[in-house]
Amino acid sequence: MSSPLDLDQLRTFVAIVDTGSFTRAADEVFKTQSAVSMQMRRLEERLETSLFERNGRAVRLTEDGARLLTYARRMLTLSQETLSAFDQEAMAGHVRIGLPDDYAERFLPEILARFARSNPLVELQIACEPSSNLAEHIDKGRLDVALVSACARDIHLSDVVRREPLHFVTSAAHDIHNRSVLPLALGRPDCMWRIEGCEALDRIGRSYQVLFTSWSAQIVTSAVLAGLAVGVLPECALRPGMRVLGEYEGFPRLRDTEIGIMKARNAEGPVVAALVEHMRESLQNLMPAETQAKPSQIPETRAAIRPQRPRTPLAVAAGW
Repeated sequence: MSSPLDLDQLRTFVAIVDTGSFTRAADEVFKTQSAVSMQMRRLEERLETSLFERNGRAVRLTEDGARLLTYARRMLTLSQETLSAFDQEAMAGHVRIGLPDDYAERFLPEILARFARSNPLVELQIACEPSSNLAEHIDKGRLDVALVSACARDIHLSDVVRREPLHFVTSAAHDIHNRSVLPLALGRPDCMWRIEGCEALDRIGRSYQVLFTSWSAQIVTSAVLAGLAVGVLPECALRPGMRVLGEYEGFPRLRDTEIGIMKARNAEGPVVAALVEHMRESLQNLMPAETQAKPSQIPETRAAIRPQRPRTPLAVAAGW
């Protein structure tokens, strides 16, 4: 094994892992599927090992494939950094980006990874605030780019890059959703997710009481996971330990929510354009979040739960 590895083969290998299939990887690296398969055969021959386990259309890494992935990412990153260091026309400067805290956890790692690999000299200044605040910052030029959801009436998205199912969610370890008066943890009163959830409950005549109000998804998530209330969250905000409440349990279906990119009027130039493109590609390519939050079958015979005395709603900050 004295000859060096082919970076193009490694790039294709990483694309297969990231996209989950040879077909999608072919589109990612601008090759035919047969060319991608040929590259992987040659890479396996070069390393004298199998990199993938194939089960029908599913593709999984072997143990050696998983070992190679770490090295491949490091080699490709170093290659890009080296080229950028000697590129006199490499983009530099800074760009101000904003997104809500729940989107930061789900989407930001992929956005940062894509952008930083291609633009290592650009500084990203990142703000995590509610979508309505971010829209105001964009309007006043305090941010260059923002990833927001249409969760407030005053947010109008012209560049929608992703649609997410909206769900009623509860703790997988509690049965708070069986209360006669449903306790809720929601965003602020003008939050469209809150309005959508409350209107859906009103239509079916389900009694409820909002016990927790916060602009922070972390606060709502904590209340749900603690078994204190039911929340209304997009699929990307679901966490292990949550469970989606479906029609089988008497909860109505909710409309999807839209996620889009907003750009300040004076935010121009190649750096901003590159960031927007990386954001768009990252969100379009992300697979649904892996959670245990799928609707589950619950026996029709449930233990009776004694209704508790209504509590005084707890407001946590203003926003969201």
